[in-house]
Amino acid sequence: MSAPLSIQPRKDTVEGHPILRPLPSAKCRSIGPFVFFDHMLEHDYAPGSGMSIDQHPHIGLSTLTYLFEGNLQHKDSLGSDQIVSPGDVSWMTAGKAVAHVERTPETLKQSGGKLHGLQVWLALPASEELCDPSYTHYPADSLPVSDGLGVRICLIAGTGFCLESPVNVRSATLYADIQMQAGSTLAIPDEHPERAIYLLSGEALLYDTPIAAQQLVVLPAGQLMTVTACSECHWVIIGGTPIGARRINWNFVASDAALIDQARARWANEDWPSVRGETRRIALPR
Repeated sequence: MSAPLSIQPRKDTVEGHPILRPLPSAKCRSIGPFVFFDHMLEHDYAPGSGMSIDQHPHIGLSTLTYLFEGNLQHKDSLGSDQIVSPGDVSWMTAGKAVAHVERTPETLKQSGGKLHGLQVWLALPASEELCDPSYTHYPADSLPVSDGLGVRICLIAGTGFCLESPVNVRSATLYADIQMQAGSTLAIPDEHPERAIYLLSGEALLYDTPIAAQQLVVLPAGQLMTVTACSECHWVIIGGTPIGARRINWNFVASDAALIDQARARWANEDWPSVRGETRRIALPR
C-alpha cells in the first residue's frame, strides 16, 4: 500500500483574516479540479470590524465558499448580492471575466462576531475557460446529507458516498463535509482518481496512522481507505478527475499563459466588469 502524502499549509492573512493554504504547494499543485484551498481560521471580529475584500477579478475557475460560523456578503459584476450563511454554498463561475466583493454584512459588523470557513477554487475544463460567468447560491438545506452510525456526511459538491450535490460542477468532483463521533469508522471508496482529506478538528486515524490536524493528506490513487475517529472529529474531503496543468497568477487561472497576460492587462487598464455601487478595487500586484 502506498503511503499518503502530507502537505503542511502556508500561514498567511487575507485582509487581516488568518488563513492556512495547503493548495497550491510545491508538493502538490492540484487535487482533481481543486487548484486552491484556503482554510479561513476561526477569527473573532470586534464590534465595528469584519472581513472586507474589495473588488477583485477572476478568470478560468469557479470559487466555492462554505462557512462553519459567521456570515459573508457576496456581490459581483453580474448583479448578485447574497448573504452566505453557515452550510450554504456560494458558487461563482468566473469564466472569461468576473469581479466580486466579499465582506462581513453591515448588520453583523456592528455587533462583531466569529468567522470560520473554507474557500476553494476549481479550475474549469480547458473547453470552458472562456464561458460566460454565472453565480448560484445553494442554501444549506438543499445539500444532500447522510447521517448514521456516528457519521454525518454533507456532500458540498459533486458525487460521492452515494450522494449527489445540486451544485453545477463542470467536471467530476468530490467535496464533502464530514463529522464523526468517537469510535466511528468511514470507508473512503476509490471512485475518484484523486482524493485528499483535511482534518479541521479532533483526532482520527487513517488506517493505523494518526491524521495530522490542519494538514492536507493526499490519499494514494486506486486504494480504499478507512478513517477511524479517536474523538469527535470534523474533516473535509476533496477530489475528482485531474483537470490538467494550470497556471495560477494572482486571481487568474488558465491553461494558457496568454489568457493570464490578457487578464492582467485588462484589470490594470480598468477594462473589466465592475460591481455595481463599488468604487474601491484591489490593485494588480507587480
